[in-house]
Amino acid sequence: MKKNLRIVSAAAAALLAVAPVAASAVSVNAAATTTNTVYTVINADGTAINTPADAKYDVDVTPNLTAIAASTVNGQTINGSITGNITASYNGQSYTGTLASKNDNAAATDSKGKTVTHFAKLANGLYTVTVKGVSFNFGIANANKTITLGSKNSNVKFSTDEGKSFANTKEVKLNQDGTLKKPISIQVSNVNALDLSNASGINFYNASNGSQVTKGSVNVTAGVNGRLNVSTVASEILKNFAAYQVSNGKAVSQMPDQKAVVADVNAALKAANIPVDNGWFAAPTSFSVNVKVTSSINGVDATLPVTVNVANGKDTTVPSQSKTIMHNAYFYDKNAKRVGTDKLTRYKSVTVAMNTTTINGKAYYEVIENGKATGKFINADNITGTKRTLKHNAYVYKTSKKRANKVTLKKGTEVITYGGTYTFKNGKQYYKIGDNTEKTYVKASNF
Repeated sequence: MKKNLRIVSAAAAALLAVAPVAASAVSVNAAATTTNTVYTVINADGTAINTPADAKYDVDVTPNLTAIAASTVNGQTINGSITGNITASYNGQSYTGTLASKNDNAAATDSKGKTVTHFAKLANGLYTVTVKGVSFNFGIANANKTITLGSKNSNVKFSTDEGKSFANTKEVKLNQDGTLKKPISIQVSNVNALDLSNASGINFYNASNGSQVTKGSVNVTAGVNGRLNVSTVASEILKNFAAYQVSNGKAVSQMPDQKAVVADVNAALKAANIPVDNGWFAAPTSFSVNVKVTSSINGVDATLPVTVNVANGKDTTVPSQSKTIMHNAYFYDKNAKRVGTDKLTRYKSVTVAMNTTTINGKAYYEVIENGKATGKFINADNITGTKRTLKHNAYVYKTSKKRANKVTLKKGTEVITYGGTYTFKNGKQYYKIGDNTEKTYVKASNF
């Protein structure tokens, strides 16, 4: 029975849950080089082979595979399948190749080592997939070189002896055209076949009393100098919470392992700008961790926000104050470059640092959220305004035709204006004055 590994196009690959969008895609030529052999060449335009800074290999090769288990949904039969692509990364770009729609170069074994004979009948579970007859064309600029293939994905291994032995990295030789002299085999373990007929989600529970929770908290104690290890935090989270999903009438644990929760803790600390040194960090009195779970049954995601309370932790709360936005304001970074398109509308309150920060000669307030500095800044002119001296006597206007009051501001008077000018219906520009919500404006030409 033929075992078909259907590798989809770059457009279709975007639909795959585990397949990243390639920065650039090239065509793959699938043609028989010898009798009954499908030989897949992934072409590349790079003039030099990329060496990842943190890797002990030259080219990063990442197969992106998705497996679907055979099932029945609303009376319709869904055949099992394994789809995906192969990406070779170098020179800062990703080149995605595709395999022939039908070939004999794909094989899969289940978690017990049993060979899959009918992909259409694939059951829910983990598989090891091996693709044979894969080659790469790195261009004539790399002709006759010896390079090493590797992968950032620890589940990926390579073979240069037709699948007899596999290793995390393999040294290969290129011919006069920059193509591998001999095709290789790529093996990917822990490919999870998803059960699309299972519509259940993941629920989190308190491990001590079994109650369902949507958020949680744990208590840990920091050591000398308020230092704490990420593994300690991860262990405490795993001890206090569980995640389950119903499958075939049974509750199946979906709680991630220690390594995955450690990664979640590290991500939370990075987001909070808390440096981690070999697993250790100076702990604040509290911080939040999003524990992320992906179902091994149907691929759904779930997140449990966990507040970590730290005894002996350092109070890192930034002193802050509430201010009123007097003019619509955008967010800026530490270099005074706009961040996104969101803006704060006038007369809304915002929590900012106690003092302004000068960036490129202008004063900005840093936004504070949950007691933490965010790295987002608001032009202080939109909050506390700018003092300007009147060059002429000036009226205070409500609209382009109506005065707000009978007050006449005298020449030489200092007036605080807020933000940039507004253009009224008469085509003239006005500044907002007065730290209130009243319509009080002065012609900009009077300053």
